[in-house]
This record gives sequence, C-alpha cells and structure tokens, in this order.
Amino acid sequence: MERRKSSRLMSEINVTPFVDVMLVLLVIFMITTPLMQHGMDLQLPQESIEMVDVKDVPTVSVRSNRTIYWNKEKMATLVSLTEKLTEYVNRQKDGAVYFRADRSLDYGFVIKVMATIRRAGVQNIGMMTEPSQ
Repeated sequence: MERRKSSRLMSEINVTPFVDVMLVLLVIFMITTPLMQHGMDLQLPQESIEMVDVKDVPTVSVRSNRTIYWNKEKMATLVSLTEKLTEYVNRQKDGAVYFRADRSLDYGFVIKVMATIRRAGVQNIGMMTEPSQ
C-alpha cells in the first residue's frame, strides 16, 4: 500500500493579484483626475419659480455692453455703484439687493460686479432670471 505524502497547506497570502489590481486602479485614477479638474460643458436647466415682488428692494442691472444701473439710474463706474450701495446699506443694515445680468456677459465681469456689491456691505444678493417658456 502506497502512502501519499501529506501536503502541507500554504498559509502565506499571495499578494501579487492584489498588487496588480491596485496598480490598475492607480492608472485609472491618474488618467481620470485631470479630466475632473478641468470641468465640462454644461447646459443648465431652466426652471419656473414663483414671481417675487421687487418693489421695496433695489436692483443692480448689467446690460450686455457692460453698463451698470442702480434701479434705473445709470452708473458711470463700479466706484459710483459702490457709493450708492454704501448709502443704501447705511440706511438699511440688513438690506438685500436683486442682481440682473445679461446672459451674453462674460462670467468674470458678472463676478466682479457681484464682488463689488458684497464689498459694499450687502449680505443678501438675489439673482433674477427670466421665467422658462
């Protein structure tokens, strides 16, 4: 009668498949991370919301040619807008301002006007849009 050799079980963990999987994941993340940082083109949705009464709140408007208006008064520069906003904030400490900007304006100019409004002391800026069709 032949006796079989008793095979000993191997108790060591083979990490080679684990390392292979981790390297593949590393390569995938290295490729996709720069794509996420640059952003992508989006088409933002149009939404219908309730109409808000704007009688008591002043409006800052910016036309497509970059002219700025305080209610219906044309402002020569951002400095004159800052003066109007400072007067308004001094009269109404928690005053809000509605902000309207033409959609053809570049994003940087819109942000510059919004930063001017914020620096003048206005804490609440409401963005105005056209209702969707």
